[in-house]
Amino acid sequence: MGVKGLQYFMEACCPETCLPVDLRQMAAAHAQAHPDSTATVVVDAMACLRYWYQCHAWVHGGQWKEFMHLLEEFVGAFTAASLRLVFFFDGTIEEQKRAEWVKRRLRVNQDIARVFQYIKNHHQQPDREMFCLPSGLATFSRFALKSLGQETWCSVREVDYEIAQYAISNNCVCILGQDTDFVIYDTVSYLSIAKLRLDNMTTVQFCREKLCHILKLQKSDLPLLACILGNDVVPEQQLQYIRKNALTSYGKKHQGDKVHAVADFISRLHSNVDGIPGLSVMHLSKADKEVMEKGMQSYLLPGQTSPWLDGSLPPPEPVCVMQKYMNADILQAAKEKHVQAECFMIYNVLYDGVVDCSNTLEDEEEVELPPQAILYQPIREHIYSILLPALPDSYDHTFTVKEWFVFPGNPLKEPIKVAPRLLNLPERAPDLATLWFGNDSEVKGVRLSTFLAVFDLQDFTEDLNHLDSPLVAVICFVTYVALQAKHLSLEDIDAYLSQAVCIRYKSYSELQQTRVPEVDPRAVQLGSLFLRGLTYIIAANSACGFPFLMSELMPWKTFDGLLFHSKYLQAHSGCSKEELLEGNPAWTTLFLSLRELVLGACRRRGFTIPSQPRRVQHGRPMDGKPHRTSGPQPFSTSDQYYRQQTRGPPSYLQGYVHRPRSRHPNRRRYHLAPRWPQYQNQRPGFN
Repeated sequence: MGVKGLQYFMEACCPETCLPVDLRQMAAAHAQAHPDSTATVVVDAMACLRYWYQCHAWVHGGQWKEFMHLLEEFVGAFTAASLRLVFFFDGTIEEQKRAEWVKRRLRVNQDIARVFQYIKNHHQQPDREMFCLPSGLATFSRFALKSLGQETWCSVREVDYEIAQYAISNNCVCILGQDTDFVIYDTVSYLSIAKLRLDNMTTVQFCREKLCHILKLQKSDLPLLACILGNDVVPEQQLQYIRKNALTSYGKKHQGDKVHAVADFISRLHSNVDGIPGLSVMHLSKADKEVMEKGMQSYLLPGQTSPWLDGSLPPPEPVCVMQKYMNADILQAAKEKHVQAECFMIYNVLYDGVVDCSNTLEDEEEVELPPQAILYQPIREHIYSILLPALPDSYDHTFTVKEWFVFPGNPLKEPIKVAPRLLNLPERAPDLATLWFGNDSEVKGVRLSTFLAVFDLQDFTEDLNHLDSPLVAVICFVTYVALQAKHLSLEDIDAYLSQAVCIRYKSYSELQQTRVPEVDPRAVQLGSLFLRGLTYIIAANSACGFPFLMSELMPWKTFDGLLFHSKYLQAHSGCSKEELLEGNPAWTTLFLSLRELVLGACRRRGFTIPSQPRRVQHGRPMDGKPHRTSGPQPFSTSDQYYRQQTRGPPSYLQGYVHRPRSRHPNRRRYHLAPRWPQYQNQRPGFN
């Protein structure tokens, strides 16, 4: 991330730009200078995910209770040092950075393929150098930090920009992250998360002033340097000819010459300006000039100007695609919830009309289990139908959502347009204002029934009354997947449900002691399916007006990767239910009741879930493929995928298409209701 080659240049070629920093001393200095305020560190949370996830086990799906413990230690270390933390997460991907996002996602796909190949060859978790983040880590981390009482925000534009702006506007002591764009922004000091040592609270500052001194540039030249070197806005290859000419003119042959040569090129431009304004002195093509201006403008914070730009225009504000079609109160509520990191997906649908999902630990050679993007498409279609308004019949189009979802076989050349699909409810679907703003006693039941209808489980309303929220989430997930994934077996269901019961009574340290004799690639993918399923559960909870507390739907309440993997191996080895539930009668009773709920729902729909103990041995199933008898499929999104049994072009892509939307005859426009009362605290500078 950031400026191409700049991190290496500063660390390897100009180590004098890397200054040791003692965070305790920084806090003490701030307290002396500003006794009435606490020293604040702004954290680029996305850059910290690898640092935070220090759990030994990662390929199995994530050790979420242990992860929460590590986050508590992280926050506690800063609190003990009298430092306040403010966390920022990516809340959207700007289209000017989409090409770079796609490039990285495809590269990670290759990394994931190597992980699965290693598992198949060695039947164990790869070493840390092949580490991939557990699926959903970024999504769940924002809720984890909020549960720890931390100030947490989601961006509505490029997150680096919002971090740099917040830091300088609120007199923060530093930015903590791992992105050289923070060297380019004219903002507060930028410290490295990768170099952070919690035991003594020291790290390294990448000093922009030192860099400018060495390169003989002004701070206002750094955006131009970044664009010529290449960044997320300006592709590295686009201005390669400028770098090549700069290197030729520079003439020296030393490590780091590319950065020195570009800096020398900029210095010579200063001396040859002769009254020619801005970038015109470079005689760029129209296309190169436009992308250069766009790239440089992205670094200018409010009130800042650049000698290289003809005028200092503020970056364009995000445009809401639904502004003409929806009530302003609903849109404002969606934005506020998003910015405060209290919801998931609804802002992206209503404001951007775009939803994206990064890489998932999925095996590109797996032909029985569908990719999560395909498996959960019907859920997303239902969520879109809740969020998007019904247009009058006179309109000649329907709303669609552009989806950028990473999965094996998707080249990410363009987004997939997905249309909403109406919920299967006996009465008309409730409008969004009722779900979000309604206060009468009946609304609670409406929110729950709408939530269940997202998963086509509206008949579960009475059955789930006696369960707490984490178990409701598990039942919704397992039942939905049992109905959707044709090759799910009783043993898979037993593994999901038994781990969901056992995790309720185990501490993170007990879970750390879980041992698995080998790693099974199918179990790895099933673990990832659970985590992605949870993200759609919290998205549905957001869209339906929060029938459940969001904190109750998190993976540290419902899932542990090692525990699930061990239960999977046990279930597929034919162990008894008592052994699966560790000999605890109460656990076994709860497990059997949950199991009957899932299987009963399947029977009502004409499904018989087969038993197929795979008896994992060296990563290969010993038995044949399961056979399922069933009635009509509730969804047909990915039928062509499920029939694929041999390697070849990914036929499931043919099923990943949008359906024309039919409007419910009684669907009405939204009516105003009182605003959500919790919307009082706003981020400084947020409108």
